[in-house]
Amino acid sequence: MAGRHGSGSRPPRPPRGRRLHPAAAARARTRSAARGRTAPGERRRPPGDTFWDTIRKGAEAAAAKDNVKLIYSSDPSGPNQSNLVQNAIDQKVDGIAVTLAKPDAMKAVIAKAEQAGIPVVGFNTGVQDWKEQGLLEYFGQDESIAGEAFGRRLNEAGAKHTVCVIMEQGQVALEARCAGVKKTFEGRTDILYVNGTDMPSVKSTITAKLRQDSSIDYVTTLGAPFAMTAIQSIADAGTKTELATFDLNKDAVGAIKSGKIQWAIDQQPYLQGYLSVDSLWLYKTNGNYSGGGEAPVLTGPAFVDKSNVDKIAEFAAKGTR
Repeated sequence: MAGRHGSGSRPPRPPRGRRLHPAAAARARTRSAARGRTAPGERRRPPGDTFWDTIRKGAEAAAAKDNVKLIYSSDPSGPNQSNLVQNAIDQKVDGIAVTLAKPDAMKAVIAKAEQAGIPVVGFNTGVQDWKEQGLLEYFGQDESIAGEAFGRRLNEAGAKHTVCVIMEQGQVALEARCAGVKKTFEGRTDILYVNGTDMPSVKSTITAKLRQDSSIDYVTTLGAPFAMTAIQSIADAGTKTELATFDLNKDAVGAIKSGKIQWAIDQQPYLQGYLSVDSLWLYKTNGNYSGGGEAPVLTGPAFVDKSNVDKIAEFAAKGTR
């Protein structure tokens, strides 16, 4: 596969006989998957970060169904992410799935994969870049649209001042979420950068911000574990600030039930992992690809609040929502 796929043209099928290797990359991290061997990778993340565990469960479910074993590798550095994809190319795999959290760092190596006849699909991060980089398909949420929907929900809630907490500065999906909130929210939006690999620091930074500015009536977090930490920050600050978040896990479900979190946007990470692996298998075995190389497959945004949280609580308890 090389270049963008124009309308009416089918991307070339990968050479037969190679291992299927969906590579999965996290927010600023890269992960991979290959048939015939397994090499899980290590990644830096705060304790209790369940988001990528959920994606991995989806990928593993698809791999089990399709008789594909995952090589799961990751690194927070853009250049190192590129090296991980190069490793997959060197293994002569049949397919790679990546996120484009740092698209500039991935551009050259993705082109190498395509030149080698290896199809590449994207998921989770890169909705603005996947076509330009010639990816076959994309599965995920348009973070700008999600952010705009979040901002409108703040308006409906009567919020006047929110602080949007970004746990990794420069990460394109996270920045797009807060930019979307700021675009549609009619009140004031502050951006607060925190060190997402250090939860005690996250807690103290949010607490200090709330103590500093009593006009903040909503905290916006960009991940469920950070929402749970923000609950502690609000309590420590002694304010009546409300909380809403992007992304979901079983703890956030419980907090929505109790009213400590007003709502969450669910982008269905399990589905992203599942579709990324399954799509490469379908492409290799039957030449299928979703969206015609032109449109992404959107897995979100969907709002979860007290009105519907009970419907997905069972799945969240299993770690698949």
